[in-house]
Amino acid sequence: MNLKMEPFNLTNKEVEWVENTLNKMTLEEKIGQLFCPIGYSTNPEYLNSLLNFHIGGLFFRDGVGEEMYNTFSFVQKHSKIPLLIPSNIEAGGDGAAIDGTPFGKQMACAAAGDKKYAYRLGQVSSIEAASLGINWAFAPVVDIDFEFRNPITNVRTYGNDPKVVLDYAKEYMRAAHENNVEVSVKHFPGDGIDERDQHLLTSVNHLSIQEWDNTFGIVYEGMIKSGAKTIMAGHIALPAYQTYFNKEDKDKIIPASLSKELLNNLLRDKLKFNGLIISDATPMVGFASAMPRNISVPTAIENGCDMFLFNKDLEEDYKFMLSGYKNGLLSEERLLAANRRILALKASMKLNEKQTNGTLIPPIEGLNVLKCKKHIEWAIQLADQSITLVKDTQNLLPINSDRYKNVLLEVIGDFDSNERVIKKTKLELEKSGFNVILYEKENFNNGVDNVRDLKEKYDLVIYMGNVENASNKTTNRINWYTFWGQGNNIPWFAGEIPVIFISLANPYHLFDVPMIKTYINAYSNNDYVIEMVVKKVLGDSDFKGNNPIDPFCGRKELKY
Repeated sequence: MNLKMEPFNLTNKEVEWVENTLNKMTLEEKIGQLFCPIGYSTNPEYLNSLLNFHIGGLFFRDGVGEEMYNTFSFVQKHSKIPLLIPSNIEAGGDGAAIDGTPFGKQMACAAAGDKKYAYRLGQVSSIEAASLGINWAFAPVVDIDFEFRNPITNVRTYGNDPKVVLDYAKEYMRAAHENNVEVSVKHFPGDGIDERDQHLLTSVNHLSIQEWDNTFGIVYEGMIKSGAKTIMAGHIALPAYQTYFNKEDKDKIIPASLSKELLNNLLRDKLKFNGLIISDATPMVGFASAMPRNISVPTAIENGCDMFLFNKDLEEDYKFMLSGYKNGLLSEERLLAANRRILALKASMKLNEKQTNGTLIPPIEGLNVLKCKKHIEWAIQLADQSITLVKDTQNLLPINSDRYKNVLLEVIGDFDSNERVIKKTKLELEKSGFNVILYEKENFNNGVDNVRDLKEKYDLVIYMGNVENASNKTTNRINWYTFWGQGNNIPWFAGEIPVIFISLANPYHLFDVPMIKTYINAYSNNDYVIEMVVKKVLGDSDFKGNNPIDPFCGRKELKY
């Protein structure tokens, strides 16, 4: 392992720090460096309990900016070796702090048709995250959205064109590197092929070797050549290459996170990746069900991962890793190699130098970058450029309150953001003179509308699809409240009064609403998008976005 080569490019002094640090570490410290747990509390006593395991990194989900800043300050101050602090900043600074900027999803950048938006996504995400003390982005997502039924990819991706995915991901990475934030390219060997979610099972990338080489292979090779230092191994099988490298594995479904063939033979040897490999979250069923956990924990490192993400229980997983080393499941060679790459990554990010001079955490005044004016302006520009009119075959648009005074507003989805989406959409429509009636579920006491009732009450129906792509779901499609076919939640009335469907998330909802003739993809559900999409349906702003995927799902009938 040559740490002076790509991607670490360490100096002699930095290599010396890596080796000296490694030589001074106890076995327990080497085992601990392999772990990057998730934190569930900002209580100092709890944080110290994590640090007692000599962890190499610590992840927190988004919280209030100042609280996250204080938390990361505490753990860096009390950690012997500087910590990697990662965050899921896929779509803006709000991935790190709830008071950060919700810039927009990756697919919105692709829909805008200009790589500068991917660069700006990287800028907003990394600048705001770095102000908290975060130094590692679990982004960009380089999955390719080939399977429209996949519940976890869609708007998190740059679409279904491998060239676009690579070009835009490189721009995100360029911006992150400019702001001293490392990236973790994910989810190797590639999601977006299976319609199932690796959180719930080991999903399968069923492409042939040639198909993979010409799609995901091009993307990963391009990111590696462009300087990606870390790659996240998903709990996703790639049978074609698994069998190619090991004929005995024919018909076996082995997640990449546990596959020596995919991590060593494919990623390291064929694609020439010398950086750090981190597993995806190991409580996911795609990992957890693959083998007994006392075996899978050390096997993940032995077979090619350098860091182990999250835990069912940190103390238990630590014991499994240590026992695995002592009984030979985890070799000395792999333990040292993994630690070298972890330390090399930290040295390449100058974390050791920053620890020495007290700059691991920036001044607290830097938090004023969260949701700053420039980042908001960029988010508004992205919304304007990305929102896509997929079809308007009934020539309904633009609408106005003179012709369509009474609007039935229905928000589809069951997410925490629903209340905000409802309030914001209602407010924006009312500003333009519409009388907005919110849909309420029918019941036997209140009866149901017939055609006459419906036409007397409403001039227009607007659906806002807020079905966010979320983990641990088998599907990301619409679940109607049908009331046995009698209710107004399902668009039985599409032939009676005008209907518009606006998706704020999943861009494939047209598959379930072919009867609706005016359909818009907005890709993100932040307030800037809602404001802009209302402007566009009113005719105050042109639709400028393009389709980065096939919103017709290969179905000819959906186009009409």
